[in-house]
Amino acid sequence: MTKLKLYTYPHPVLKKKAEPVEAVDDDIRQLLDDMLETMYADAGVGLAAPQVGVSKRILVIDYEQPEKGGPGRPRYFVNPEIIWVSDERIVGSEGCLSVPGQHADVERYAAVKVRYLDYDGCPKEIMADDFLAIVLQHEIDHLDGILYIDRISRLKREMLLKKMRKEEKARRSEEE
Repeated sequence: MTKLKLYTYPHPVLKKKAEPVEAVDDDIRQLLDDMLETMYADAGVGLAAPQVGVSKRILVIDYEQPEKGGPGRPRYFVNPEIIWVSDERIVGSEGCLSVPGQHADVERYAAVKVRYLDYDGCPKEIMADDFLAIVLQHEIDHLDGILYIDRISRLKREMLLKKMRKEEKARRSEEE
């Protein structure tokens, strides 16, 4: 497996709608494996292909890691599609590997049903609630060119991005 380059806001690949995958083949499985490696290396719980510069409808999730950065129960989703949402909504704090070091409260559906292809290209459906529902919605948003910061108020977004730019500038000056 290979750790891939992670793209961060405001890179244009993050705002582009990803293309469906025609077939799950060895190249797609290699990408899934590499995405999982990248996610673990950056202590994430989910990663969508656009975040590694690939505009394909692919994501990986592992929110049951025994410790951050290690395997727990990885899940692979190719061409995921939300086919049902609950009436109930919940608010949770979200972060994103493409918006490093930042978090904000985001409102999401409390439960969703997702149709997708698995690692072997077999059609599957999953009912998800609570944290898994939030993670799936967050990652599927990436496939549609939407970041969690697009789901918060303009004022909160501007404050968050200003803080992110300030931290990035400080990090760069430390490296010089």
